[in-house]
Amino acid sequence: MNYKTRKIIPQLATLLFIVLVFGFFTINAQMNMANRGIDFGYGFLTQESSFDVQFSLIEYDGSHSYARAYLVGLLNTLLVSFIGIIFSTIIGVVVGIARLSPNFLIEKTAAVYVEFFRNIPLLLQIFFWYFAALRALPLPEKTEPFFGVFFLTIKGLYMPAFIWNNLDIFLYSIIASIISIISIRIYAKSLREKQGKQIPVFTTSLSILILLPLLTFLVGGVTLDFEIPVLKQLAKTAFIYDGGVSIPPELIALTLALSLYTATFIAECVRAGIQGVSKGQKEAAASIGLTTNQILKLVIMPQALRIIIPPTTNQYLNLTKNSSLAAAIAYPDLVLVFAGTAMMQTGRAIEIVSITMLTYLSISLSISVLMNWYNKKIAIKEK
Repeated sequence: MNYKTRKIIPQLATLLFIVLVFGFFTINAQMNMANRGIDFGYGFLTQESSFDVQFSLIEYDGSHSYARAYLVGLLNTLLVSFIGIIFSTIIGVVVGIARLSPNFLIEKTAAVYVEFFRNIPLLLQIFFWYFAALRALPLPEKTEPFFGVFFLTIKGLYMPAFIWNNLDIFLYSIIASIISIISIRIYAKSLREKQGKQIPVFTTSLSILILLPLLTFLVGGVTLDFEIPVLKQLAKTAFIYDGGVSIPPELIALTLALSLYTATFIAECVRAGIQGVSKGQKEAAASIGLTTNQILKLVIMPQALRIIIPPTTNQYLNLTKNSSLAAAIAYPDLVLVFAGTAMMQTGRAIEIVSITMLTYLSISLSISVLMNWYNKKIAIKEK
């Protein structure tokens, strides 16, 4: 028996074992369902759902199908995950750098933040923000506005809504700006490698990103109006803001808890990445006259990212999966809407749980693929 055969046999045996185990549970489930007179299928997805959802990014009511309800829950899950990843990354990077600050007060404040938030269970933090912090806010009729147009109440945050004219022209300008910025970055990299010349990429890119969309307002016929929320009385003691954009308190509480909790772990990833760069690199950069900010931007962070990205990817995955705790405060995510209400109404436990599991698996794998691609892209390649 040659080496290749000996190497393949354990792999085939493992694969066969997995198939047999999966087949056993599948056959066992089918037999139990048949004995109880339960049929298996996904035809229920086209049936009328007959329940409403308090917050949805798309049009939805009880007359829509279960498939539409699934889409509502999925979009709400993606929304809180996306916002949480953005906020936790920003907070985590800032706190991670602050943890290494020579300033005693800044360093200790960052350390206290990390130790405090990461050692309290996430579910308790969600409860705190929802039941303690946001429930203490005033009623709509007693709310004082921020900047005259923002209203933070016990029923959520109300803010102006954008009303666009010729929005397509504005979006085309954004796409053109992005293409221009990518082209400039490619040209700047080529110029630096061939001739050793530097051009102000950041300033040029920022100027394009601002000026090109601005031109659409000046000569492209693009206009932007605002719809301000207005207090409306529904009954003698019931008030609500009408118009504008409303963000429910469940989304606010969940976003705050996920962002602040996950940011502590990202901060430690950033701190470890920066400390993983040798002091000789920093000293060499300082010896040629680079400022502290230049050393951090041009020398430390490009090398530290190789250490930061892999564990940070894990934190993004954790945040996405932890968003399922939204059901504890009735935020209509995928688990509450589909794996909760829809499953109780239809009784299709196996079908709905399998769809929900595959959905979270697909989201996690998509994040992993994207972050692995970025990790390879920023890797320092030896020539």
